[in-house]
Amino acid sequence: MEISNPISIVVTTDEHYLVLLAGLIQSIEAHNFSKKNIHFYIIADNISIESRRKLVASIDEKFTTIYWKEVDQVISQGFSLPIDWSSYPSNIHLRLFIPSFLPKEVEKVLYLDVDMIVLRDINELMEVDIDNFIIGAITDSRIQNIGNHWGGIDNYAALGLSPNLPYFNTGLLLINCNAWRKFNATEKIINCINNNKRFAKYPDQYGLNVVLANQWKQLDPLWNYFSDGNHPSPFIVHFVSRNYQSLFWEYLSSTKWKQVGKIGEIERYLKKISNVLEKAIKAFF
Repeated sequence: MEISNPISIVVTTDEHYLVLLAGLIQSIEAHNFSKKNIHFYIIADNISIESRRKLVASIDEKFTTIYWKEVDQVISQGFSLPIDWSSYPSNIHLRLFIPSFLPKEVEKVLYLDVDMIVLRDINELMEVDIDNFIIGAITDSRIQNIGNHWGGIDNYAALGLSPNLPYFNTGLLLINCNAWRKFNATEKIINCINNNKRFAKYPDQYGLNVVLANQWKQLDPLWNYFSDGNHPSPFIVHFVSRNYQSLFWEYLSSTKWKQVGKIGEIERYLKKISNVLEKAIKAFF
């Protein structure tokens, strides 16, 4: 029986990272103790039909529903993705359009990077009251504040920002859709990235942290816990290192990707180079 007010989660992936998404969904289902219906909106960046079938075959359709969204269905009319020179795929910016393409009845939505696993009932996070803030997020444990010399906002003074303002990681965003739209956040963030490209080391994070400074609520750091730590009971592990990887393989073993091998470092670097070349081609042609 359909339970009212399903949990809405948005992710973005291409073919390369789909295996990570399979593990993420399996970890969420394994901890769905509240038995809530979960609606996954997957922004698909060139995902094959066969891979889509494998993912659907890996989920528990009793509680989980997948809605595929193509890139051209997500980007609002009149907008285009910012072009930066980072090694991250251009699809990282698609999260900026989430409140635009979701059904209007979705008032709160969770965005997750696919390189995560969930070790707690996700409904606990969805029930956190973020008041009238535009988003809820977690302070980046490696950067901490906007004035950080290697990963923060280098031109914070020119933007009128205090260097002591906390800096959040954008791998997890609990979004107040109505507040986001009312603030016109999408347009402001894209303009910010385009106007400050040489300062945008982490382009999506740069724009979000600049535009939403003082507009976000800090959540429990265990909801976006970087895997370079050693906490015994994180709520969500975000893979920035190889720690906790045995947990990922445990959840992946329950999917149609259970036979996949580990991704080597050379393959990871080749993917980063490919991302940069793809952006260069779009910029000049």
